[in-house]
Amino acid sequence: MATPNYSYEKRQKELAKKKKKEEKLKRKAEGKPDLPDDDTPDGDAGAPPAEPAA
Repeated sequence: MATPNYSYEKRQKELAKKKKKEEKLKRKAEGKPDLPDDDTPDGDAGAPPAEPAA
């Protein structure tokens, strides 16, 4: 039975990590956020609704 080539797997992980980091830096340089923000029109999605005055 063949033995696993751990150095190959490690190299692939390192390459994927490097690529991801470069893409992140590129996005950052373009001024785009990594994750999309809430697209709610009022901007207060987390705030509880105001109570009506009695």
